[in-house]
Amino acid sequence: MSFVLGYYVALIAGSTFAAYTGRRTVFLMLFSLTLASFIVGIIGGEGALRFIATAAGLLALAAAVSYCFREFLVAVTKPSLSKELKTAPLTAAFGMFVIFTYAIAGIFAPWIAPYGESEVITQAFAPRDENLLLGADQLGRDIFSRIIFGARNSVGLALLATTLAFLIGAFAGLMAAVKGGWFDNLMGRTADVIMSVPSLIFALLMLSIFGTALWVIVIIVAVIYSPRVFRLTRAVAGNIVVMDYIEAAKLRGEGDWHLIRKEILPNSTAPLIAEFGLEFCFVFLLIAGLSFLGLGIQPPTADWGSMVRENATLISFGDITPLIPAGAIALLTVAVNFVVDWMLFRSSGLKEV
Repeated sequence: MSFVLGYYVALIAGSTFAAYTGRRTVFLMLFSLTLASFIVGIIGGEGALRFIATAAGLLALAAAVSYCFREFLVAVTKPSLSKELKTAPLTAAFGMFVIFTYAIAGIFAPWIAPYGESEVITQAFAPRDENLLLGADQLGRDIFSRIIFGARNSVGLALLATTLAFLIGAFAGLMAAVKGGWFDNLMGRTADVIMSVPSLIFALLMLSIFGTALWVIVIIVAVIYSPRVFRLTRAVAGNIVVMDYIEAAKLRGEGDWHLIRKEILPNSTAPLIAEFGLEFCFVFLLIAGLSFLGLGIQPPTADWGSMVRENATLISFGDITPLIPAGAIALLTVAVNFVVDWMLFRSSGLKEV
């Protein structure tokens, strides 16, 4: 009962203070939460209120961390970039913080993880204790350590495949826009053929034929997603090549490579960078799905997709440990989308009202 009283007193006091100081947005958020808590509390009791309080606390913590991280970036970056970061929404700052955290985990995995990636240290499915933060998997390996190493393997492989797909698709799109004619038609029809086949089915077929080596996965995934990059690059570059300054450069005798490097790329960087983030999400989810099906990153290499499959038995016993690598996949995908949304908003030329 004391928790319920303290919870409502804190909400009402915060709402009153926000209204008195003229912070309309904060007041609306707090008082809306008060009304929602009142209704949910009647239906679900104290347990429901504790859940809402926990969720609200986590959101507040995420907002505070995002704000501090944004201010840190503003302080350490160049004035031209810090001005842009100062206007970034908290969602974008949260996404950048998550990406930064994953990068640190992946780069310094051998020093962060308490045990080796494939080190068997206890019995199968050992429970959590002071040495095993998340317990052990089906072979007795530390799940926490494998999640840390999975950040390097899963994210690193997805980043490599996305970079290759982007290089292939962007180069083909830029060349098609500059040359036109039969080359443009050939590239366009090739991209249409590849995109006509569902990506997961195409990947499963190719991996069944060529094997599941890491370089094979990278090449196949890059081939699957490069047509998407090609179509966007071709559309963006197609709007640029008809400009007067492109015609002037052609009259000066400039070659195709000069047009691409000096005239087209500088004017199409923003949408291409945003597309890179979106493609990374698609590639990351595809590789995780392939690993879950057993045709992605192979054991004993730690990978979040395969970890979900290997420890799915624990869900039957009410243990949510298999959901942690799944949550890591979802969190990174959402974080990248937050950053991409902000970048697309900036590149569109729209202004906040």
